[in-house]
Amino acid sequence: MNEEAVRLWVQKAEDDLQAGKLLMQTENPITWIVCFHMQQCVEKYLKAFLIFHGREQPRTHNIPALVNLCAEIDPSFGQLKSRGVRELTRYAIIFRYGEEPYTPDQKETQRAIELAERTRSLVRQRLVQAGMVLEQE
Repeated sequence: MNEEAVRLWVQKAEDDLQAGKLLMQTENPITWIVCFHMQQCVEKYLKAFLIFHGREQPRTHNIPALVNLCAEIDPSFGQLKSRGVRELTRYAIIFRYGEEPYTPDQKETQRAIELAERTRSLVRQRLVQAGMVLEQE
């Protein structure tokens, strides 16, 4: 396990979560950017968990695939399987590569934030239980 790499992924995930939440506080939030940051947050937290457990960093944006890899290590990650994780994967592609014009509404954006927060909570809890020392929330 490369603890420094895990810490780096966790910090980058935190940065994405914070950036998205700050954007939501603006008068007219740009929801596609918020959703993109939430996708990035989830992806980075899942990769941090995998790296912590000695897995090679997967080169994918596919959130359901990452959830499945995490669930092989810890079945509790199965709770993250939902329609929302498929939406998050879509955000990584359409917003990064501009493949289609799309703007998520407030409700969809809030679901993305909630999924990112659930993923964050689960990963941090499991890392701490396994002996990783993380900065306080």
